[in-house]
Amino acid sequence: MPLEAVVGVLRGCGEATRLRLLALLIAGELTVKDLTGILGQSQPRISRHLKLLCDAGIVERYPEGAWVYYRLGEGPEACIAKYAIEHLSKHDPVISGDLERLETLRRTKAQEAAEFFAERAKTWDLERNLHVPEADVEAAMRVLVGQQRIGNFLDLGTGTGRLLEVFADQYERGVGLDASGDMLSVARANLENAGISHAQVRQGDIYALPVEPNMSELTVVHQVLHFLEEPGRAISEAARTLKPGGRLLIVDFASHELEFLREKFAHRRLGFSQEQMRRWLEDAGVELLEYQQLSPKAAETNKLTVGLWLAKDPRIVSDLPHASLNKELV
Repeated sequence: MPLEAVVGVLRGCGEATRLRLLALLIAGELTVKDLTGILGQSQPRISRHLKLLCDAGIVERYPEGAWVYYRLGEGPEACIAKYAIEHLSKHDPVISGDLERLETLRRTKAQEAAEFFAERAKTWDLERNLHVPEADVEAAMRVLVGQQRIGNFLDLGTGTGRLLEVFADQYERGVGLDASGDMLSVARANLENAGISHAQVRQGDIYALPVEPNMSELTVVHQVLHFLEEPGRAISEAARTLKPGGRLLIVDFASHELEFLREKFAHRRLGFSQEQMRRWLEDAGVELLEYQQLSPKAAETNKLTVGLWLAKDPRIVSDLPHASLNKELV
């Protein structure tokens, strides 16, 4: 970095409140409301400090409905700030007090997320019982994807963030997108409980993803399409995120005739045939590599078959610059 740029970063960090903010943001993303509660300072004061940190390139902001989440950035400016924060003593009474209040806040949020999930659990359990065990589906996904390292991993319709946990040991950086703020709260709590710091979740419309093209090595759409009026449009939008040679994994129900799912579980589509999915993938400009089915046991006539479609961007991998998944979120 140029001399003046480094000086700008040091000036940005060089204030007690801003150092306290950075010590909290290095542990995860937080809102202004969260930070005012922890630091015991006014919202305008906290917002002003955050703006200075954002202007210096140290912190990044992610709007989510009426809220804005702040997180330590990933550029060289943030690296300098992170180095300084890592050398702060956690036994300092101010810093240790902030971290204790952060932990209390996290426990409260985890409890709220658990209560929200508990309200939905009965309905979700009923739906899960309609197909083979989720553990079998996840295992099949892992086998289909293989063991190769994944740079940027994108989970569309992330829900509780489960796939960010399942593939956490394979990707370098993961982002889960979902339209529901309540579900994102659950996902954040789950990721924190699992100790996963290289993934984050964001609010986004699956028809208009807040990401730039050519940035994902693996994009997954798991049990989402049957809720949509226009699955083909969502597949095209998912394909847009892929780097040359990137892969798209779709997991959903095979065609079935359980009409009650439309009213009871808000399903819009009664599964998908292999041919129908193949056409959508072709229209999206990706090639179907493999299709697998996970069928219930012969005696389980009332259960659904789960389909797994793995497709690939046919473009030859070139020397396109490696995109940062976080940086390319807009």
